[in-house]
Amino acid sequence: MKKGFLLLFAAVFAFGTASFAQKQVKFGHINSSDLMQIMPGKDSAQAAFQAEVEMLDADLKAMQEELQKKYTDYQERQSQMTELIRKTKEQEITDLNTRINTYRQSAEQRLQEKEKELLQPIIDRAKQAIADVAKENGYSYIFDVSAGALLYQPESDDILPLVKKKLGLK
Repeated sequence: MKKGFLLLFAAVFAFGTASFAQKQVKFGHINSSDLMQIMPGKDSAQAAFQAEVEMLDADLKAMQEELQKKYTDYQERQSQMTELIRKTKEQEITDLNTRINTYRQSAEQRLQEKEKELLQPIIDRAKQAIADVAKENGYSYIFDVSAGALLYQPESDDILPLVKKKLGLK
């Protein structure tokens, strides 16, 4: 019985000392949207992305104009067409419409991939700078307040100035 009490006392003492020895938890926060607005390379990535959007949009517009022209031509001449020609023209219009829809879907996917390709290096640099600042300044947690999902936070430090300094930004 005495041994059990001593073991319990030793365990409580060890647990109490271990929790006392734990370091202070330090919280910080950053608005990643504000950081992304000033990141070097963002403007050129955005310009490259916009150029891709405009190119794909021009192709799509040309396809839609072709569809509209074929459809207008079909409507104007429909009464003069034989059954075979009418069905052929209808199939052409249907096929072109299908191609446009397929192109639109692949263009959206391509734009998502392009945006990721252009922004990922910038995001990676920002994440690395945040991680470096957190380690250098002893932060346990860094919260991103730009998403607005953080409903409550204890007192914390805004590390945006430290990250900007780390990245050499003003």
